[in-house]
Parts: sequence; structure tokens; C-alpha cells
Amino acid sequence: LAPPRLLEVQTGFIESISGPVLKSLLDRLLEKRVINDREREAAEAEPNNSDRARFVIDAVRRKGDDASLEMIEFLKEVDPYLCEDLRLS
Repeated sequence: LAPPRLLEVQTGFIESISGPVLKSLLDRLLEKRVINDREREAAEAEPNNSDRARFVIDAVRRKGDDASLEMIEFLKEVDPYLCEDLRLS
């Protein structure tokens, strides 16, 4: 299994993810305890979608490969088209 590629796709992720997809992703990440309530609240407190997306991808990336892989799997479920564009599938 190749190492997670979140850093390589960060710019595309931030520019392309929609608000509703990001919300679903946050729900999944919280549900599976990849992020905690405080991190979710901090992400939602960001002023715009790009800043929220940047916060989420940075927070998950810092948690290591397992967390990054989980985020990629969740992203494939909630937005397979974005994953295709980012070449994550």
C-alpha cells in the first residue's frame, strides 16, 4: 500500500471540495474518532470553505498515515468524483 498522498493533493482538495461534502467528511472523521469535537468545532469556525478544508487536511495529515488513509476512504465514499480528479482512487 502506497503512503497517503494528502500533501500532494492538498491544493486541489482545498480548491475543489464543496461545503456539503466537507460537512459529510467532518461527520465521518468525527464518528470514526479521526478528529475530536474540538477539532471539528475549530474547522467549522474557520471563515470560509477553503480555510475549513485547509484546517481539516492539515489536522488529519499531522495524525499520520492511518488517519490520512481513513480520510481518503471517507472522501471516496462521499465524493468519488473529487477523488478521481485528485487521482486518489
